[in-house]
Amino acid sequence: MQSARLSSDATRFLRDGVFTAALEAGGAPALARAWQRPDGTVAVRVEGDRAEAALERFRFMLAVDDSHAEFLRRFRDDPLVGPAIRAHPGRRPLRTATVMHALLKAVCGQLIQARAARLLESKLVRRLSREHAGLRLPPRRESFAGLAPAALSPLGLPARKAGVLVRLARELDVERLRGVGSAAAAARIERERGLGPWSAGVVSLYGLGRFDRGLVGDLGLVKLLAAERGRRVETEETRALLEPYGEWAGLASVYILSGTPRGAARLAA
Repeated sequence: MQSARLSSDATRFLRDGVFTAALEAGGAPALARAWQRPDGTVAVRVEGDRAEAALERFRFMLAVDDSHAEFLRRFRDDPLVGPAIRAHPGRRPLRTATVMHALLKAVCGQLIQARAARLLESKLVRRLSREHAGLRLPPRRESFAGLAPAALSPLGLPARKAGVLVRLARELDVERLRGVGSAAAAARIERERGLGPWSAGVVSLYGLGRFDRGLVGDLGLVKLLAAERGRRVETEETRALLEPYGEWAGLASVYILSGTPRGAARLAA
């Protein structure tokens, strides 16, 4: 379960090789577990009143039905993502159970370090989402739509970000973006004040399960390029970095960031 590393939050955790997640499907809460057998296959167990619906949602989270073999084949020898591919070919981005949760990740993660973003996200989820089996159910639109932005400030979310999150929860059913094409879904997110291409990439990759939207402007990519070029870099330069990966730009972002020290050294070579 290498893909579950660093993915723990208030809704899920990895312990002793078993990934456990609380989720809601078919209007009922469920608890799902997954672990990898010695032969590489993934075993899953789901407990809940709507187990079949929960299993479908959990499979989406694990990305077990989406092959990335073409990505591995095409870029195995790529100077930037190749080392990470060869070291961990099974890596996939672990997705969120709701698109709203991915939007929360995007809002929390803007322009701050990843660890601080995860702590802020978990704090908000623990305070605002329902408990199930010792975990919290993933946030939904209703988790934020009824709040005033000022109510989120004491929890550590800056006023500007709180305003964006509450406004979107009230005005847009982000779950419906699942039925929209990648370009249209990303454009819809980017039209919102306070969001941009990085937020669209996070929502597309983790909430919608799309591999084609890169994490343009990610701080890790910015640092990677800055180290190589010896100067401050702009957002558009990270877009250019991801362009060669085409429909795999989102997945390439994950592999680049997973091997940033090595990737920076190779890029500088």
